[in-house]
Amino acid sequence: MPDLKDHLKDISEIRSIMERSTKFISLSGLSGVSAGIIALLGAWVAWQYLTDLGLMGEVKNAAYLREEMRGGPFGRLLGLAILIFVAASASASFFSIRMARKRQLPVWNSSAKRVLSSIMLPLGAGGIFCILLAWHGYGAIVASATLIFYGLALLNASKYTFPEIRWLGLSEILLGLIGGMVLNYGLLIWAIGFGLLHIVYGVAMYLKYER
Repeated sequence: MPDLKDHLKDISEIRSIMERSTKFISLSGLSGVSAGIIALLGAWVAWQYLTDLGLMGEVKNAAYLREEMRGGPFGRLLGLAILIFVAASASASFFSIRMARKRQLPVWNSSAKRVLSSIMLPLGAGGIFCILLAWHGYGAIVASATLIFYGLALLNASKYTFPEIRWLGLSEILLGLIGGMVLNYGLLIWAIGFGLLHIVYGVAMYLKYER
């Protein structure tokens, strides 16, 4: 029996080493919480701005939106979106680096590179597509499109990190599809997807892996 226990312990250690070498396990739950809070603040700012423009009521036709959104309004909302993305990415990086140092793992390794490359291609293509949607007057569906592309990015990266990322990605895609059917509530659903879901996921990950 002692020999069996020793063998099982060795197998467990080997499995742990292999997991560390192939999966990015330094992703902190606090990254999700901070990203969610930033997204909620950004959604509130966008809601205030769109309300002032009179664009938070019924869905306007494409030609009207195209004229309303070009120039200043389009540039400000694009700037806000970039600011939210940069702030959320910075907070996620901060907590992930802190987690890596706490676990005495390398901050930038092959697993981290695979996760980043898996995320950036869908996000980059989705970002350009959403800008084109807004420019051509289909801004009402942009919130849904961002959720769908973000969900696809998470789904693509989930094989290189925690399995819970897969479920978060699927949830984002589902919310995006729902948002496409109720365009009047696009910003609200965006806030739920990028804000509340991130916070719930982050708390769950923190309690499971970090507490």
